[in-house]
Amino acid sequence: MIFYFTGTGNSLYAAKSIASRQGEKLVSIAAAASSGKEVYEYDLLDDEVIGFVHPVHAWGPPPVVLDFIRKLKLRNFQGNYVFAVATCGGSAGNAMKVMARSLQAQGLPLIGGFSVIMPNNYIMMGDVDSDQIRQEKLAAADETLQYIHAAVARKAQEWKVSRGRLPWLTTGLIYPMFAKSNVNTAKFHVTDGCTGCGICAKVCNGGNIRLRDGKPEWGANCTQCSACLHYCPSRAVQYGNATGKKGRYVNPNISIVEISKGKVLP
Repeated sequence: MIFYFTGTGNSLYAAKSIASRQGEKLVSIAAAASSGKEVYEYDLLDDEVIGFVHPVHAWGPPPVVLDFIRKLKLRNFQGNYVFAVATCGGSAGNAMKVMARSLQAQGLPLIGGFSVIMPNNYIMMGDVDSDQIRQEKLAAADETLQYIHAAVARKAQEWKVSRGRLPWLTTGLIYPMFAKSNVNTAKFHVTDGCTGCGICAKVCNGGNIRLRDGKPEWGANCTQCSACLHYCPSRAVQYGNATGKKGRYVNPNISIVEISKGKVLP
């Protein structure tokens, strides 16, 4: 069973690849989180592997992922192999240690931990990668995923994570500030180029976007995934003055239909 959270498709691509090779089913964390349930219960098969695949937000797991784990109940857990994969633009900091603590609190020891470097997408601060760097990262990501497939198949007790410089500082100081301060959704807006297609609402992880008079409105339940920015076909969705001149990126191997299936629409 592979639990995944994704914004622009990088983590879903990794999760699909792993699930296919391991013969496991995919479970959307976003869909579960939007269900309103107090507990997320799942039945495990004997010797079933348990994976968590998620992006890195400011050198830590997205808060929605940690909240999901706190409410997670796995029936018939008998020391199954538990692993996590963090997708990141460059480094994951100590995100895997945060995941390990969260899982351990639920009686799920993290045995395998891995990171996969993929194209950048957090344009509210930085920018997307150039086309050349994007292609290089995607090619390298496939090689990394092959390594992860083999490690999971043999149930390796191994952490192979690109932590970057000063992970104790990035995850220990920057990540808590990021996690505690939600994105100011009042800064989201659309330009005159908005066609009212509703794609932003379809890809929203939190069911946080609704159309009013053909234009999107953002609520307060933002997961900071930036999918609405990147999937807008007319690039009309903006965040303050920070994104107007920035590029856009979605994983080329993941369709908008696949992204939307993992969400609960308002």
